[in-house]
Amino acid sequence: KIKALSRSSNDYVRERSQDLHKVQRNLNPTIHPFEQGREYVRALNTVKLERMFAKPFVGALGGHIDGVYSMAKHPTRLASMISGSGDGEIRVWDITDQRTTWRANAHNGIVQGVCAGANDTTRFLSCSQDKTVKIWDTSSGSDPVNTYVGKYAFMGLSHHRKDPLFATAGNSVDVWDESRSEPIHEFEWGADSYQSVKFNPVETNILASTGTDRTIVLYDLRTSQPISKVVMTMRTNAIAWNPIEAYTFVAANEDHNTYLFDMRNMESAHNVFKDHVSAVMDVDFAPTGQEIVTGSYDRTLRLYNINQGHSRDVYHTKRMQRIFSVQFSMDSKFVLSGSDDGNIRLWKANASEKLGVKDWRERHHLAYAASLKERFKHMDEIRKIDRHRPLPGDIRRADRMKKTLLGSEKRKDENRRKHSKKYDEEKRIPERKKAIIGVAK
Repeated sequence: KIKALSRSSNDYVRERSQDLHKVQRNLNPTIHPFEQGREYVRALNTVKLERMFAKPFVGALGGHIDGVYSMAKHPTRLASMISGSGDGEIRVWDITDQRTTWRANAHNGIVQGVCAGANDTTRFLSCSQDKTVKIWDTSSGSDPVNTYVGKYAFMGLSHHRKDPLFATAGNSVDVWDESRSEPIHEFEWGADSYQSVKFNPVETNILASTGTDRTIVLYDLRTSQPISKVVMTMRTNAIAWNPIEAYTFVAANEDHNTYLFDMRNMESAHNVFKDHVSAVMDVDFAPTGQEIVTGSYDRTLRLYNINQGHSRDVYHTKRMQRIFSVQFSMDSKFVLSGSDDGNIRLWKANASEKLGVKDWRERHHLAYAASLKERFKHMDEIRKIDRHRPLPGDIRRADRMKKTLLGSEKRKDENRRKHSKKYDEEKRIPERKKAIIGVAK
């Protein structure tokens, strides 16, 4: 008998000239001794290319002649966004075309809050320091549908996800019914005034507010009473609820940090997001619930994963000034920032991501490159290139000074514990509890 090799031509011959060549691969690691080295080089090239093609800025939405102090995305319209400025003007934007679709000179003071209405694609609300809350309908012209007059200036606004209810923050936290001219609930717990208020998008009977007395207070509409209050060392400027987990929210604080809380136990923060060198003015969750974006007085925008303490990316431009409002788009692909230079800037959530339709081969290649980067992320060279972000000189100097001061305080505390019995017996305060003075229920 004669043994001969027998192969089917279908295994290696292309059917058409446009098809790819069929290649047989044996994945046995013993016959690929240099596989790890080759994949390390590929991971290194991937990180370098990501930094090379990291161009996050998409465009600027110009039109406001004063600073943009409030923004809101529409929960059901992907490309719609509402903004309010310091001169009382309100604009509705089409993010896709980067143009204004509706505008009105709505108030006589700064527009402190805007939000979309419930179960309606054309209605939204706005509040201002001129003591009014107005309901607008983009399909019925530039006149308000309804106006609610309060006793004091309004500083924050939030609408219930399903019911015709909205909450305002001012001298007190008031809950209004759209069919009534007076608030149906009025909450106060020690603060002279309240900065912001937000309804929980999942557990819709819960809302939270931030006060000038450095407190974060939770309320329950079912009992018409406050639930709990946490007192911070410095004032909280804004809060945002996780759209996936009903009990999680983040608080943007004056101490340059953002804190992740669980409303069931607020004795300690679940995470502390650092890196800003000035007060954090606004914060927003991604619709996936896995990322947050923060805007700061230091003129930078930072993106965080909720399970990491330091930012994964930082955005800035030479012309961008103090950021007072930030928003994630409803598809988690873009981030918007409103600053007091009158512009709304549109950024990519992933700086090096390619926009537009990708071929299946490109998608597979990007997934392979991402897995290689994840595999070798602990390597020094890859980690150094991946974490490098160019920053303006003044922010870099402020960050260096801040780290020096914190290091000095830490050294002083260690020396006290080392040379003093009284200090040595004191318990160390965890980083997640340092900013919390106490919790009241």
